[in-house]
Amino acid sequence: MSAPAGGPAIPIDGLSLDLAKFAAIVREGRPALLDRGARARIGAARAEIEKAIESGAAVYGVNTGFGSLANVRIARADLETLQERLVLSHAAGMGEPLADEEVRGMLLLRANTLARGHSGVREVVVERLLELLARGVHPVVPSRGSVGASGDLAPLAHLALAVIGRGEARLGGETLPAAEALTRAGLAPLTLAAREGLGLINGTQAMTALLALAALDARRLVRLADLIGALSTEALRGTDAAFDPRIHAVRPYAGQRAAAANLWRLMQGSAIRESHRSGDVRVQDPYSLRCMPQVHGAVRDVLADVEAKLAVEMNAATDNPLVFARDGETLSGGNFHGAPMALAADFLAIALAELASISERRTEKLTNAAFSGLPPFLVEDAGLNSGFMMAQVTAAALVSENKTLAHPASVDSIPTSADKEDHVSMGMWAALKCRRVAANARRVLAVELLAAAQGIDLLRPLASSEPLEALHRLVRARVPRWTVDREMAPDLATAEELLGAPVEPLLARLG
Repeated sequence: MSAPAGGPAIPIDGLSLDLAKFAAIVREGRPALLDRGARARIGAARAEIEKAIESGAAVYGVNTGFGSLANVRIARADLETLQERLVLSHAAGMGEPLADEEVRGMLLLRANTLARGHSGVREVVVERLLELLARGVHPVVPSRGSVGASGDLAPLAHLALAVIGRGEARLGGETLPAAEALTRAGLAPLTLAAREGLGLINGTQAMTALLALAALDARRLVRLADLIGALSTEALRGTDAAFDPRIHAVRPYAGQRAAAANLWRLMQGSAIRESHRSGDVRVQDPYSLRCMPQVHGAVRDVLADVEAKLAVEMNAATDNPLVFARDGETLSGGNFHGAPMALAADFLAIALAELASISERRTEKLTNAAFSGLPPFLVEDAGLNSGFMMAQVTAAALVSENKTLAHPASVDSIPTSADKEDHVSMGMWAALKCRRVAANARRVLAVELLAAAQGIDLLRPLASSEPLEALHRLVRARVPRWTVDREMAPDLATAEELLGAPVEPLLARLG
């Protein structure tokens, strides 16, 4: 995403951002506009900071050092220098840069939290973040360096570098010195006033942006998993009895009931199902088929819990100290601690790893002639042809990788800042891992999709239900049936791309 798209501007007020608006701005390029009420709150909080400076009272991060240096008072003449040096020194990230959409998410979320009016920055700072977003100026943010303690200090410091014309930024796909990128975009560097460096870097917006993107991907994956799982059940001539709504009414988890309803609906009207309804010797299908509602549903329930936490965090004041203008007070606290997001990211990674795991088991059943009754590895002349043998191995490798990545980051803590930050969340690493697990889950489902489509071909002339036949046609429009061995990787890449492309007419059929 390098330039904004059309459509009405979405107000940014620090109170009402949700995943739909987040996606519209970050992924679709809808413009964001600072709300009038937010402007008033920002101005009131800034006035409190100015009063504190005039009074000479010690206020953390305004006229003191940071972290374990909080007891060091800073002269009034050095307050702007203090903020610039804070940003420069804390921009200590390493590793591959975050993707543009991740940086866009950070810009939006940081502007939104400042819009709540508890940070004491000037309005121009919030406007500048939204201008970077609107004009496609994406600061280069290394992905490693946050322990999620005082929030995501290092990633947010790299974001702040571009605001002051330092560091690097991407513009139109080109990486440039940030000062040059600003000039090309018609912007000038800001000089930070007292408190504003800390206002830009103290908070959870990096881990939250990554988790929000993972949640958006997971929304799609849980629906695709039902579609693909139903196609596999058809190819394996499984029964729809386990999806009967009466079963799920007596264990009424919301996710389980939704997944079961999808699977039941998707298999109605299938000639394949009717062909083995009488005289079927298989009384019960394996768990990877029979327990799809329970597993897919549990993943849906985890996602619902994560989305509820994101709804809070995206509109939370996670800075420190926090200005309460109505009370005339500035209070130090710990809202920057990333524990809520760290735990949520870990739980979502575990859930998505399960979604991939059960998918791989269905692929194994499809390729295993001893169970499927289909040709070995889903190909004629098996032996001369290896068919889907290695595709299942690839899925197994991805599932194994997910098992390692699903080990929770949030159970770790390494004290930092001379033991002042003696318990940290590791939320950024949890969110980074979660995004990798989501990507792997999409790849595993892509393997299953191709295998299931091949299984349906091998059952012809029998046809499945109308929605599943539509899914089959969607696949075959891009990937031809496997008749003799060919290079597998391009087919897998095409299937993975399909799972990221708009398939809304099919998804619209699902809960």
